[in-house]
Amino acid sequence: MSDPERGVHQLDARRLLCPLPVIRTQNVVKNLGKGDELLVIATDPGVMQDIPAWCRVHGHQVLGAERRDNEFHIRLLVG
Repeated sequence: MSDPERGVHQLDARRLLCPLPVIRTQNVVKNLGKGDELLVIATDPGVMQDIPAWCRVHGHQVLGAERRDNEFHIRLLVG
């Protein structure tokens, strides 16, 4: 669930394959402000490497990354 007033947003990238989760993440981040958080939920295991790499290149911070059953949850802080 997104809570724009608190600066916390969620992206459902389930059932999308590489490179779509990263592209969708990039598109959402473009509309967020510095200090906002984004939780990306995906089913493609590649996001565990791809999104942190994208964050390093673009100046964002990964706050956490974990596998929950068959989903991957990555929380990032917009830089």
